[in-house]
Amino acid sequence: MVKECKRDFVRRSKRKRGSNTRGSRLLKKMAIQEAQRCLSLRECESCEICSLFCPDLCITRHEKTGEVQIDLDYCKGCGICAVVCPKGAIQMELEEGI
Repeated sequence: MVKECKRDFVRRSKRKRGSNTRGSRLLKKMAIQEAQRCLSLRECESCEICSLFCPDLCITRHEKTGEVQIDLDYCKGCGICAVVCPKGAIQMELEEGI
């Protein structure tokens, strides 16, 4: 059974006003950091988590460029790599003609 959460459990803080307060500068800095994080989604960071989970061992790193490569001739399309990618850089797409 799930217990209902009380709404008054978390205190509301007073809203900060004006651009001269230290809090508003921190909020702006945090907003910029969050925007950069969101914009960097879907960009591979070469963490290689996908290659660790790939059952077909078809995800490798290029020796010279360091980029992660997926050998589509051996890939079975299970989608595990797309699920485990922390950045969402791998997206599964249906091949035409199948």
